[in-house]
Amino acid sequence: MAAELHMENLPRSLELIYRDDHACLRYLDQRLLPGELLVAETEQWREVVDIIKTLAVRGAPAIGIAGAAAIALWVENEAVIVNDDDFEEALGLVAKEVSEARPTAVNLKWAVDKTVEYVLSLLEDGYPLEQMGSKVCLYVQELTAEDERINRAIGEHGADLIPEDARILTHCNAGSLATSFYGTALGVVYTAASQGKVQHVYADETRPVGQGARLTVWELAQAGVPVTLNCDNMAATLMAQGKVDCVIVGADRIAANGDTANKIGTYGLAVLAKHHGIPFYVAAPLSTFDFSLATGECIPIEQRAAEEVLPQPIAGVEVFNPAFDVTPAELIAAIITEKGVFKPSELGKLQ
Repeated sequence: MAAELHMENLPRSLELIYRDDHACLRYLDQRLLPGELLVAETEQWREVVDIIKTLAVRGAPAIGIAGAAAIALWVENEAVIVNDDDFEEALGLVAKEVSEARPTAVNLKWAVDKTVEYVLSLLEDGYPLEQMGSKVCLYVQELTAEDERINRAIGEHGADLIPEDARILTHCNAGSLATSFYGTALGVVYTAASQGKVQHVYADETRPVGQGARLTVWELAQAGVPVTLNCDNMAATLMAQGKVDCVIVGADRIAANGDTANKIGTYGLAVLAKHHGIPFYVAAPLSTFDFSLATGECIPIEQRAAEEVLPQPIAGVEVFNPAFDVTPAELIAAIITEKGVFKPSELGKLQ
């Protein structure tokens, strides 16, 4: 029997609002979850850069939308004071700063580049700068709506891989909170749950920031999906006890050969899944693929602050805190996209 999901209980992670000739980015501040549900607004593109860096908005597709919104807010609020001859240079500098807010997730640069291209096309068509803001905001709203459509398509394709009464393990948060709405890895879970296939979900806590403990379990519980939180180092025990049928994670960048960068700890989880004969799936939109990189060795890995791991410094102690690791393609059973399901060796079909 199909489960009764309550997706209406999930707030949208972010959306660009344009009303009364006025633009702002409305976003759910994920730094405060699950204790406080705060929806904030900003009109300043530099504040958007800050909320991306500080993880108020996070998740590869979501920060892509946020980056596009930052460009729209600049065009709406500041472009009119830029000399026409300096406009393209100023736009390029803003785009560079936004794109570099977080270096690993390629969706950020992808969305910023698309929005910049749209702005330049308006400029080439002679569209007045003072009227450009509303057009660019509408473009970002279309990107946002398209992201949700893509997520739902990923869910439909991925649900075909899920067995009946499935017990699914996931890592980090690749759910509705990480996208405009619905999610990538959790989008598969939601679609499969609506088909009555999901018995239970296990969510790794995801050290050191706790995206699984703070976000994933909260989101699944809100939607009505049975969920258990486990520490990262308990995943092997769950697998050994026969409690995991498949692993599904999201991605921040996928190289041409299928090597996948995702939240730190994903690589180890894939090794465990391989050892226990459990299929390991990656769910991601095409905007997460970077076919310019041959392998995962070329993916830039963001290094986060030591305070995330060790809030109180200890003299003589250094901290290693990469935000992501790279899972080799040979450990991945399939990659689920909006265009269908592909083995890593089949990704050439997507280029």
